[in-house]
Amino acid sequence: MHIGVIGATGTIGSRVVTEALGRGHTVTAFSRDASRVTEDRPNITWRSVDVFDAASVAGALPGMDVLISGYQPGNAARDMADTLRRSIADPTVYATAARALLKALESHPRTRLVVIGGAGSLEIAPGVVHADSDDVVRESLDGLGLPREYAVAVRGHREALNVLRLSDRLWTYFSPAEDIAPGERTGRFRVGGDHPVLDAEGRSRISAEDAAVALVDEAELPRFVQRRFTVGY
Repeated sequence: MHIGVIGATGTIGSRVVTEALGRGHTVTAFSRDASRVTEDRPNITWRSVDVFDAASVAGALPGMDVLISGYQPGNAARDMADTLRRSIADPTVYATAARALLKALESHPRTRLVVIGGAGSLEIAPGVVHADSDDVVRESLDGLGLPREYAVAVRGHREALNVLRLSDRLWTYFSPAEDIAPGERTGRFRVGGDHPVLDAEGRSRISAEDAAVALVDEAELPRFVQRRFTVGY
């Protein structure tokens, strides 16, 4: 299988690349400036791409089975503070990127798109999503040590999902657990749909490594085409 990964140097994207290569897939890894990447692993090609340029993305799609987008403003793996600033300054970038990716797929309708989004669009009650409640968002951000101003980006991720939901392309939206960070690859987690998956202590959490496992699982055996899914312990 040929898998493309946008944001391939990011926290989740880099682990998706490693997981896909470990399973024997061919990977095209995208970053803003691929010339900076030193790579000696087999079966991987690095390319520069502008996620907002649909023609640029479409030019890389021939022969690709699945495109996984882990787009974030900046690179959170290298400078989280910069990514937070950029996300707060313009929370519309997630929806804008989603529109460009869908536009790129118009000429490649068989290529599946998996967008790595946020947990804020998960339902905390029937018909009520996390991002709708100011109190819930503030509590979550406080617990994660994130600035409360990041609430606009939480809602920005939700708008990207709404963009996808209006499309007839082969899209999937991945909402990781609320607490996601580098950790251990266990391969043991639970998969959910529109509601957060909580552990025995009521926490929504997953390692970036296990998120990558879930994403490559979905690439290999699609279960959530034109749907959202989530994972957690």
